Amino acid sequence: MEEKIYREFVSILKEELQCAMGCTEPIAVAYCAALARRTLGAMPERVCIEASANIIKNVKSVVVPHTGGKRGIAAAAAAGIIADRADAGLQVLSQVTEDQVRTIDDFLEKGEFHVERSGKDYVFHIRVVLFAGADTASAEIAGFHTNVIQVERNGAIVHHRDYSEAAIRHETDRSLLSVERIVEFANTVKIEDVAKTLQRQIDCNWDIAQEGLRGEYGANIGKILLQSYGMCVHNRAKAYAAAGSDARMNGCEKPVVINSGSGNQGLTASLPVIVYAKELGVSQEILYRALVVSNLVTIHLKTGIGSLSAYCGATAAGCGAGAGVMYLYGGDEKDIAHTIVNAVAIDSGMICDGAKASCAAKIASAVEAGLLGMQMQMHKSQFFGGEGIVVKGVENTIRNVATLASEGMRETDRTIIRMMIEEN
Repeated sequence: MEEKIYREFVSILKEELQCAMGCTEPIAVAYCAALARRTLGAMPERVCIEASANIIKNVKSVVVPHTGGKRGIAAAAAAGIIADRADAGLQVLSQVTEDQVRTIDDFLEKGEFHVERSGKDYVFHIRVVLFAGADTASAEIAGFHTNVIQVERNGAIVHHRDYSEAAIRHETDRSLLSVERIVEFANTVKIEDVAKTLQRQIDCNWDIAQEGLRGEYGANIGKILLQSYGMCVHNRAKAYAAAGSDARMNGCEKPVVINSGSGNQGLTASLPVIVYAKELGVSQEILYRALVVSNLVTIHLKTGIGSLSAYCGATAAGCGAGAGVMYLYGGDEKDIAHTIVNAVAIDSGMICDGAKASCAAKIASAVEAGLLGMQMQMHKSQFFGGEGIVVKGVENTIRNVATLASEGMRETDRTIIRMMIEEN
């Protein structure tokens, strides 16, 4: 593999596989509010939050960590302001104390909060404006969770970054990704170049999955899967991924290593591979290489889909998981390509109607599709070009999925948002 491409793939993994405490959309609100709080230099008396419709959709129903079970944009902003740890990024709420939890409650009760839909035509947009006496400060994020495009204090610009919806939004070059290159990279990568990044994913995501199975979180999808369908590896792969989401969507105060800006996608791409690796007794090196496949396949699919849409991102991560498990079984590039195409044909079209407890069940469905796609290939069965959205060649099928999600489902997204927000 060319050195330039090799280094870019290492950088893509490091850029995407970051730790986050809580669902990433409310955490982005909390981060934005913490930036504004730091810029203001005082506790605000009034808080105004502007958010794009997709942010409102994804924050509406999910529990914000360290808030005593509170949900919504105002709770996320209040938590970020009280935490006051802007330098922590998506772990802005990771060290909230019990005293601060009480302060968040008091601030939400006594402070003035105003939330409105953003006037900018961005899919991902958050702006927090704070007021304290005669002073004001604001912070603005667009495109993805940590992309700060403007910070102001008393009308003076402190930080500015040009932003366009059409512009490339990542530091790394995703156009280099292909299934063929991903498998080549997984086969040849020096383990020391990825071990730290992947071990953190293994440790964090396994920990929260176990917590989801121990505790009472949301609809307890992970527990129900084990109680209903037993302890076979196939079911455990679904259950552990779902349990991680059970915990994360419902206020668990443990970090998750995300993928493509989403903790649920990070859980889905990693936990089934980890479960199968334990069952098969493979070496740590082979597990790392399989996780390279699952994570990069997920990123490859999600790059065309976009960060927020009506297309459930867990579907892409389920494809990644199936590809990673196929790698554990010794599958080559052809096997992995067919696994992805099969999985895409099964589950594409599952909608995203915001972050909430039912995400765990959607994750179980996505993992099922990925594993069925893998089993089809292992039994020499596949879906062929010309059947539905499947066309000849895995890269062409991936492009079709991107078009379906980013263009074809725009009206679906608007309808979902209207149902969730405007009619509610």
